[in-house]
Amino acid sequence: MRHGHISKVARSASAAMLGLVLGGAPVCAQHGASEPAVARNAGDASIEWGPCPDFMPDGCALAVLHGDPAKPNADVFFKVPAGATLPVHWHTSAERMVLIAGELRVQFEGQQPSMLTPGTYAYGPPGRPHGGACVSATPCVLFIAFEAPVDAVPETDR
Repeated sequence: MRHGHISKVARSASAAMLGLVLGGAPVCAQHGASEPAVARNAGDASIEWGPCPDFMPDGCALAVLHGDPAKPNADVFFKVPAGATLPVHWHTSAERMVLIAGELRVQFEGQQPSMLTPGTYAYGPPGRPHGGACVSATPCVLFIAFEAPVDAVPETDR
């Protein structure tokens, strides 16, 4: 490609993005005006941790950060004790995850295991069985954004 052509493409893309940002601002402000912004730290003592499903390891905990777990688009922290193994399970929803603390080995059906370290992003497709283990000496804390209501189904229930 010629240099001049790249510049025109870049200018067009920049103009389009600016138009989206500026054009979308009133809609975003209008729809989210009554909802408070949220910032949470996994070590915050005010976070309310609750139990995980019964088939998960002892000491496992969940904390709802935003939304209602019974409705679409909830965000949670998922805490797994050091050395604990997560049994193979699946979710109705896709999962968008970022490991916050610890080291978590995750394996999705039909794929090689992945080692998550703090700051690592992972995506889990809906319905894809997976399991894992917190392989660090400290608990693993995973941020998970669910698209559909939060659930976890043991692979034995498929």
